[in-house]
Amino acid sequence: MAKMILTVDDSISMRQVVSFALLAAGYEVMEASDGVDAVARLSGRVDMVITDLNMPRMDGIELIRHIRTKSAHKQIPILMLTTESQPEKKDAARVAGATCWMVKPFRPEQLLSVVSRVLA
Repeated sequence: MAKMILTVDDSISMRQVVSFALLAAGYEVMEASDGVDAVARLSGRVDMVITDLNMPRMDGIELIRHIRTKSAHKQIPILMLTTESQPEKKDAARVAGATCWMVKPFRPEQLLSVVSRVLA
């Protein structure tokens, strides 16, 4: 069974780019427009979350904190995919429970490499 990846970004075009790369590599994909939308979609099977940092209603760090409070998703890998690269933002994400960090823009091959490594 293919791994299910939840991609969370307020940019429709960014969700499409990420989803296209993941689908082409054989993953199943669910999309969410922000952290609140993502929380609503976490009731089903999710093997990994890829989230943006800056989003309305609930940002990526708040989303990670929320995910880490749920026993069913406590160990799920979370990739922060964002334009931010400041060390303090990375530290905040790591403390919240992010598994890894990747900066936009990115090449689809880079994303797939990180995803396959984290899910291995």
